[in-house]
Amino acid sequence: MRGVVMHAPGDVRVEDRPDPRIEQPTDAIIKVSAACVCGSDLWPYRGIEKLEAATPMGHEYVGVVEEVGSEVTTLKPGQFVVGSFWASDNTCEICRAGYQSGCVHRVLMGTIGTQAQYARIPLADGTLVATPEVPPADLIPGYLAASDVLGTGWFAAVAAEAGPGKTVAVVGDGAVGLLAVLAARQLGAERVIAMSRHESRQKLAREFGATDIVTERGEEGIERIREMTGGLGAHSVVEAVGTQESMMQAINSARHGGHVGFVGVTHDVALPGLGLFGALVHLHGGPAPVRRFLPDLMELIGDRTIDPGRVFDLDLPLDRAAEGYQAMDERRAVKTLLRP
Repeated sequence: MRGVVMHAPGDVRVEDRPDPRIEQPTDAIIKVSAACVCGSDLWPYRGIEKLEAATPMGHEYVGVVEEVGSEVTTLKPGQFVVGSFWASDNTCEICRAGYQSGCVHRVLMGTIGTQAQYARIPLADGTLVATPEVPPADLIPGYLAASDVLGTGWFAAVAAEAGPGKTVAVVGDGAVGLLAVLAARQLGAERVIAMSRHESRQKLAREFGATDIVTERGEEGIERIREMTGGLGAHSVVEAVGTQESMMQAINSARHGGHVGFVGVTHDVALPGLGLFGALVHLHGGPAPVRRFLPDLMELIGDRTIDPGRVFDLDLPLDRAAEGYQAMDERRAVKTLLRP
């Protein structure tokens, strides 16, 4: 099969890879209908995360079941499925508590690589959720978004306790931040402030439900949020970047007693103890337990209540994956969809 492999920073190739096969009786093999490039894929692309060797890429995926292992009981060939970027059994004590990304048997799909024509899905019964029928083509981008960025944005909004009567500020205007805006509005937030300097992303944020746009960053951004909230700060803040500046901007934009949901993959972030102590905020986040939200999100997508697939503003065949990485790296695209 053909699949994306990163050989070094900036060096993305589509090449022949071994066809996946059933390795464990709990596995399934899917034919990938669509995959995509994630913002977190840009960390090794930029050389910030080190590659030890040539690495198959991709952890977001939707597709049609081709084959199942002997212990798979809830899936059958021909079903269209969506799965999380963490494979999980969905039965362990951690999973039952709603934190499938911390499953005791978890497998990071990025170690398998789903930017490919086919993919092996471990723990298939716990990881994959099937749609009632094979969806029309126009819904596939939305379902693909549910595999990671929608579920991650949703978790961030939930972790920040977005809800009725709340003002929510979102730090980060990538796909996750934009879908956190959508999630906050769906969860009933009264006011959603998107922090963005990019006109096209501001436009999409408003279409997803943002009521306000703040272009300032850092201390100026914090001060602007406080001005807009009577000097108090936002009730809920989403951090969707993962840098020192974005994390501190998020924490300091929240009011005392407020909640910060952080889902940006952190790089060289160090929280100052005394500043954190004085902030008097709740912090909750980490790798999103997307599987917790998948059934409900897929229903919202299927009945066309939400259209998260709009974050894909570049649609390419798999063989042109390198162009998609470059476009996202240069911020010419929010998110690249790849069609095997």
